[in-house]
Amino acid sequence: MDKEHVEVGEIFTITEESEQEHQAEVLAKQDIDGTQYVAVGFVEDIQEESDEDIDIFFLKVDEDGDFTPLDSDEEFDKVSAAFRETI
Repeated sequence: MDKEHVEVGEIFTITEESEQEHQAEVLAKQDIDGTQYVAVGFVEDIQEESDEDIDIFFLKVDEDGDFTPLDSDEEFDKVSAAFRETI
């Protein structure tokens, strides 16, 4: 996946360590300090719940275009604040 082509509404699969798979949807994307980040939610939650009940989490898009977890609490705080400003 090319990071320039990550689109809001894109659906991808997350596989947990237990091998359980979940479908996740890109809800928003934003470039922060030269790094692309996405806000995602599980498709099953989006379909079943109201907006207030959806768990949203953030992932970084690495140089290969892959989604990776954030590195630190400080990075999470920065990304979370930036997305709150745009919503």
